[in-house]
Amino acid sequence: GMKIKTNTPIAKKAREGVMEFLLMNHPLDCPICDQGGECDLQDQSMAFGADRGRFTDMKRSVVDKNLGPLVKTVMTRCIQCTRCVRFASEVAGVQDLGMLGRGSGEEIGTYVGKLMTSELSGNVIDICPVGALTSKPFAFKARNWEMKGTETIDVTDAVGSNIRVDSRGPEVMRIVPRLNEDINEEWISDKTRFCYDGLKRQRLNDPMIRGPDGRFKAVTWRDAIAVVAEVLNQVKPEEITGVAGKLSDAESMMALKDFVNKMGSDKVLCEGNGPNPPADIRSDYLMNTSIAGLEKADVFLLVGTQPRVEAAMVNARIQKTVRATQAKVGYIGPPADFNYDTWHLGTGPDTLVEIAEGRHPFCSILKSAKNPVIIAGAGLFEREDQGAVFSAIETVAKKFNVTRPDWNGLNVLLLHAAQAAALDLGLVANPTESVKSAKFLYLMGADDVNLDNLPADAFVVYQGHHGDKAVYRANVILPSSAFSEKEGTYENTEGCTQWTIPAVPTVGDARDDWKIVRALSEVAGAPLPYDSVAAVRSRISMVAPNLVRVDEREPSVISAEVKPPVKQQVSPAPFKAAVENFYMTDAITRASKIMAQCSATLLKK
Repeated sequence: GMKIKTNTPIAKKAREGVMEFLLMNHPLDCPICDQGGECDLQDQSMAFGADRGRFTDMKRSVVDKNLGPLVKTVMTRCIQCTRCVRFASEVAGVQDLGMLGRGSGEEIGTYVGKLMTSELSGNVIDICPVGALTSKPFAFKARNWEMKGTETIDVTDAVGSNIRVDSRGPEVMRIVPRLNEDINEEWISDKTRFCYDGLKRQRLNDPMIRGPDGRFKAVTWRDAIAVVAEVLNQVKPEEITGVAGKLSDAESMMALKDFVNKMGSDKVLCEGNGPNPPADIRSDYLMNTSIAGLEKADVFLLVGTQPRVEAAMVNARIQKTVRATQAKVGYIGPPADFNYDTWHLGTGPDTLVEIAEGRHPFCSILKSAKNPVIIAGAGLFEREDQGAVFSAIETVAKKFNVTRPDWNGLNVLLLHAAQAAALDLGLVANPTESVKSAKFLYLMGADDVNLDNLPADAFVVYQGHHGDKAVYRANVILPSSAFSEKEGTYENTEGCTQWTIPAVPTVGDARDDWKIVRALSEVAGAPLPYDSVAAVRSRISMVAPNLVRVDEREPSVISAEVKPPVKQQVSPAPFKAAVENFYMTDAITRASKIMAQCSATLLKK
């Protein structure tokens, strides 16, 4: 057989030679380079390089490019590996980066001076083996050995990307992805990666009560809870309403629901689920194909959803499929920007009805598909005619074999981290009616709930971690902890349950959401029967056992066949975009300075 020797003097010398060429034009920036300590080139030259250099000529230098507010470039350090070019064109699907010049004048650039506009642009920071592309907000902030990494999950959208939060002391320094092939592979969206500076701005530190002059004054927890409990006991049970926000974990929603029910009201809801949430059958609000399962599809029909801004990681998965298998994508909704070829079939439900009746040219493509996939956006929940729209979607699914024993291609793409768990736990009241009749309104991190119809004399408690929109109407503020500071259960859009792990201590006098509700229930005279996270979780397991099985995706068992037929008619109003601004969707991202810069520079005016 063949004998291979890997550490003879000749092999060692050859390695040193290659290393010398790599370092020929590479500047000695290690002490001032952000990649120092986690740099592939440092590791390689440490392992295989010579102990001295023989290079005496001038090193070439390259002009830095401006790739926008997120990626910092020092192009002199680039070693032309072209990983970023491949990432941009293959994964992000934008032809932004490329190679210019030849020989030693070769450099990476954008050809014409433009910014990198992709919503996945931050991933080039992770891919770059040297310090040529680094994180702009994180530049010169910390070295990687000073930071403590905490493996947790992201809550800025409903995908639940797996992330590592790097913190130093009480501050979150940066967020990087970790590998999970089923959900986000090894990428994360820019919103996930750069929203962390919102965690230290606009935070609520102390319980506060609004005085007679309309100003807030800080009080102790005891006083704040006493005031809330007193009001609670004065209003009628049916005038109590609880609203969970889009970043709520399952524990806090369970506590809120139990508490409001115990006070005698059934008006508990989660924002973003619309007037009549489809909570009866689990398959009606989950991504049944699973995120990884989308790769098996050969035809996509997107109904009223723009995955690029609603769930960037799901969009990356669709882009990967389209690239690999030339899958066809049809889209019904307002004009939108996709990074793969789509057929814009129409803007409203009329087109959907045409497909359901088989009158549309796209039907022939659906008919010949082996594994067709329909993805409906959770923005449709807000429509008055959502029952009719979903009934039309189900007709399409029946007609074109989208659901069958070995393949379920009927999907709903949710928008918020709390949505799936809220529907599992049964927070399903009608927001307009519940708010209109409320004399006591408990907002648990809910900022985007419409308070126009709220009675003027209603008492509003705002419990949350950021001074955001809803604080202006609040009578009492109770500060709670953000996702990076608590242990919480979240269910993502495909029904996979995951936990957040606390990375940093809470801010000021804040407490966990469910603990605040538990303390309030005690003072209000209707104590909840649990005192620890484990006890809350055992209560959750009685309501929705899937929320206790972590890192498992539990498919829905009941088929949609059992639903009664819908009498309602589809209204002709076109579908609306669910996300106005990709970079600002919740309290954390709205407080973030980096996200504000992105909105200003990257959104097309």
